[in-house]
Amino acid sequence: MNNNNHSASGPLTPAEVAFLCEAQSVTIIPRQRLDGLDLIGGYIPPFHPPQRTTIPLWLALLLKRQRRCNIVPPPWLSAPNIERILKTETENQNLFCPDLPYRWLETAELLLEGCPDDLGGDDGELRVLLRGLREVRQGKVREGLGKLEATYLQMNNLGLLEITEVRGFAKGVVDGLRKIGASTGVGLVLGWMMMISRWGWCFISMVFWTG
Repeated sequence: MNNNNHSASGPLTPAEVAFLCEAQSVTIIPRQRLDGLDLIGGYIPPFHPPQRTTIPLWLALLLKRQRRCNIVPPPWLSAPNIERILKTETENQNLFCPDLPYRWLETAELLLEGCPDDLGGDDGELRVLLRGLREVRQGKVREGLGKLEATYLQMNNLGLLEITEVRGFAKGVVDGLRKIGASTGVGLVLGWMMMISRWGWCFISMVFWTG
């Protein structure tokens, strides 16, 4: 298999990001005994209800559909916590709250779809809060990318799916600047770089004008 196939086809799509998210570990409460499993990703020890155990998210969702386990939601994924984070994001326009994990958005979507009854309380309220949080953070990203006079713009604590979604818009901004430079007859050299890490995302643009 050619490992360069994906790099040639472009950045990750939202569907691919969700697929990768399913490899993360989650805690479950088994409903029935199950022998150990030898998987490509490692060995899954036997289930002994009601003893909690940790397994890949994709397996947890499968067992949930079969009514063989309940999924324990991560501590941050609750209506009170999301409401608190949303308040922090709304009151601090230059801050992306560090209390959200790197895969917060896709994790929330997968769990809301696969085990809404395990999330506690009214999942409808949680959906509304998550939608509001996503919209607030998207607004901050758009505002940041609109500050084209800056030569350096740093956005820490963005999630992977958020980064994936904003790539297209960022590329459009860069292409637009190239066209402006060409149409005005001014030599415009624009270099830009996206750096993705566990700690955040930086959009760096450098514009050099020559007569």
